[in-house]
Amino acid sequence: MIARRQLGQGGPRVGAVALGTMNFQGTYGAADAAESQRVIDACIDLGIDHIDTSDVYGAGGAEEMLAPVLARHRGRVTIASKAGITRNPDHPFDNSPAYLRAALERSLHRMAVERIDLYYLHRREAARPVEEAMEALLRLRDEGKIGAIGLSEVAPSTLERACAIGPVAAVQSEYSLWSRQVELGMVDACARHGAALVAFSPVGRGVFADVPADPAGFAPGDLRAGMPRFQADTWARNLPRLRAFADWARDQGESPAAVAIAWVLSRAPHVIALPGSRSLEHWRQIARGAGLSLSADQLARIDAILPAGWAHGARYGTAMAQGPEGWA
Repeated sequence: MIARRQLGQGGPRVGAVALGTMNFQGTYGAADAAESQRVIDACIDLGIDHIDTSDVYGAGGAEEMLAPVLARHRGRVTIASKAGITRNPDHPFDNSPAYLRAALERSLHRMAVERIDLYYLHRREAARPVEEAMEALLRLRDEGKIGAIGLSEVAPSTLERACAIGPVAAVQSEYSLWSRQVELGMVDACARHGAALVAFSPVGRGVFADVPADPAGFAPGDLRAGMPRFQADTWARNLPRLRAFADWARDQGESPAAVAIAWVLSRAPHVIALPGSRSLEHWRQIARGAGLSLSADQLARIDAILPAGWAHGARYGTAMAQGPEGWA
């Protein structure tokens, strides 16, 4: 079974690895709902009991896909969802109380549940004080519609302001061996405020798989095709280090994915890894990584192969970069 960690101060203990559902809705190519549900069922049996989704994954399709899974495993899983991205180019983010309440009601209906255990502000609306959004989320919590509040892709300063209004159980940020910005303050800020750091894309959107993802083979609609790190010129620079890491991991008798997960979890006891995959074999490697301890020598070797800042290209292109908050 998966090792367990606490989901925020006073929160439930959940698997150190959570299950992300974005790629079950065609983000990395076409996906089949029945097969997705079969994989999720198997992951729950592995001890992966924290499922993360959003109202924008598949325009609500991910939440609908989860409904029968949640019905089968009632009481066995902690469910997280998010709201705040509108997909309206003229107003891409909305953190108003009315919007958050309406979005939550739609999510509850799609998943056929009465309560969402952890509800994130998916992106902060820059023109609206985060304090206003927090007050709205606290009202939803007090009504029993959500269990705890999370923030996604925010700066440490935003977390500090939010925590002055009420408790934040988790902050979701990208964190992996090729995305380490959170080490510049966010890991420490979460520890200071009693929040879990939920590290999404800890396997680097497939680059730390047995065979690194090949941009030339991306299916139509694959989100990664528009990301600078996967463009031909930057990919050619990134691939040699990825291959060196994969070769080293195999020399240790482990898969690259297992080592990537173990590395993320080694950073701090309040970090929870949030990968996503449609492959059950990949999930078995990920689950192994949750129980893998890396020695000081192994960690030093990983840093030598993949030093902080090694990746060529920004993690997001222009359109996707407008929501996440940056900080120095």
